[in-house]
Amino acid sequence: MVRAARWTVICVALALTAAFLGSFAGRLHPAGDSLAVFRLPIAGVLALVVIWSPWPALLRWLVAVICIAAMAQIVLQKYTTHPAGPVIVYQKNLLFGNAQVEALQSDILAANPDIVALQEVTSRNAALVQNLRATYPHQASCALTDWARVAILSRWPVEGEICLEQRGLVGLQVLSPDGVFWAFSLHAYWPWPHGQARQIGEVLPVLGTLNEPIVIAGDFNMVPWSYTHRWLAGVTQTSRAGPLFPTFRRVGVPLPIDHVYAPGGGRASARPLLGSDHLGVLAEVTVFE
Repeated sequence: MVRAARWTVICVALALTAAFLGSFAGRLHPAGDSLAVFRLPIAGVLALVVIWSPWPALLRWLVAVICIAAMAQIVLQKYTTHPAGPVIVYQKNLLFGNAQVEALQSDILAANPDIVALQEVTSRNAALVQNLRATYPHQASCALTDWARVAILSRWPVEGEICLEQRGLVGLQVLSPDGVFWAFSLHAYWPWPHGQARQIGEVLPVLGTLNEPIVIAGDFNMVPWSYTHRWLAGVTQTSRAGPLFPTFRRVGVPLPIDHVYAPGGGRASARPLLGSDHLGVLAEVTVFE
């Protein structure tokens, strides 16, 4: 019995170690980013299990310390202060069947953003985009699927537009009082085994060719400590507006997957669900550093 328990602990520790290390391997295979979603609980359980394993003491405590450090790196993002910038962005996955159009409209107008990024725009909630046209006359949308679109709205004039059909990306070249920048709305697919890695791999080369600063808001369907987010931030030369907070629940698990990125980062806060399954994100970002 004791021998069986010993081998059970070893096998569980090895499996958790593989999952933990795999969560950093998104660059090698997109499955790594899928594991990154669960890095916090994996690290927590591994730290507890490995302490009771029969491995050498030095190895046990080294693994436990590494797990605790990885957990702290994530948790600290929740408490990191981010300075607010002058450009205000309202980010929202509407949910395809959302019927609370008036409440959403009121919340957006009350927040008074300069840019509005929307996902899951469908025939059932498209009235919101039309109702906002008086305040945000410069609008563009692009198809992610046959029934859902992404949209970007600006109160400031624009002089260019980018739409990547079936890739869930739409952008406007905005003429703000402080200069020209690109504002994008993105709806990423779910990670591996779904098509997120391929989608982002096709989107980022387009963003990498732009000369003006980039602001990108959206439902990324991915946590910010993933390889995908590091890749996106590097190509677009942006930082995420924070602090970290969950915006969506999957099988009861709170996930921070809705984000706003800008060259100088910024301060983000949550907005209500208002008929959606995603919280909104209101970000005050710095575009021109």
